[in-house]
Amino acid sequence: MENVKTRTGRRELWVWTAATALGGVLVLAASGQAWVRILQGGGSGAEAPTGGALGPALTPVALAGLAGVVAVLATKGVGRRIVGALLALCGAGAGAAIRSALDTGTVTGWLSEQNAVHAMTAPRWEIAFLWPSVAAAGALLLFAGGVVAIVRGAAWAGMSARYERDPGKAAQRESSQVTGDRELWDALDRGDDPTDAR
Repeated sequence: MENVKTRTGRRELWVWTAATALGGVLVLAASGQAWVRILQGGGSGAEAPTGGALGPALTPVALAGLAGVVAVLATKGVGRRIVGALLALCGAGAGAAIRSALDTGTVTGWLSEQNAVHAMTAPRWEIAFLWPSVAAAGALLLFAGGVVAIVRGAAWAGMSARYERDPGKAAQRESSQVTGDRELWDALDRGDDPTDAR
């Protein structure tokens, strides 16, 4: 029964890891893509802003989320719950950055700065919803991953669990080693050669 429970917990942990890491990767990938389409004006040098340009917090939050996934694997107990809370904050922060990046004032301000630099006319534009939607899905996965780590994380094994010694087996090994050593010394006391196999 314990074995089945352990296997279920391990499977749950790896599904969580894949889903939450995917969330960070989606936010990171989407932040490097154009979130705005230039429809008209701006001249030939008109450049569509990326998500990262409109929401500078997106890349750092995504990287922090990916680091949080590794931290959850490496921690246990209260530490894991704290990291889960930080992951949820990363997801919420990404969501806030997406909302701010899609704000009309943010896009207009960014394009106005580009116009001033390149002496272009103000272009007409629209939001390209594909990449903001991808980023939003990633933010949601990060947030949900943080909440799940808070609620269920205590039941998952730590990354180093398989390397921890079983106290019972360790004591048994030490006991047999002591017994073996004692027999060697007893043989030497009797004047026998303990290396002579007969």
